[in-house]
Amino acid sequence: MSVPRLNRRLVLEEPQRLSDGAGGFSTQWHALGTLWADVTARTGRETAQSGAPVSAMSYRIIVRGAPWGNAARPKPEQRFREGARIFLIQAVAEEDAEGRFITCFAREETAV
Repeated sequence: MSVPRLNRRLVLEEPQRLSDGAGGFSTQWHALGTLWADVTARTGRETAQSGAPVSAMSYRIIVRGAPWGNAARPKPEQRFREGARIFLIQAVAEEDAEGRFITCFAREETAV
């Protein structure tokens, strides 16, 4: 395994559900911290949501390993933010047997 180039600065965020006072909720994103990452594009496609075209791109994002339960360890349903770009984390796996790096499989969607 070659050592990943952690050259992109991403903010790890998690969703928080807040009551709207009428029985529903709204979702706000809370920053957990900044991680350096190696971001690699994988596959992309164009889909339609509510009749509007959407470009969906998948990414492989590698970050430094962190112990289970640590806030710096990404989890599915969290997201990475890089400026205005948002990468929704779909799955997380160990990159190597020693746990030095973690691979996150993420998706970015953009309205066309």
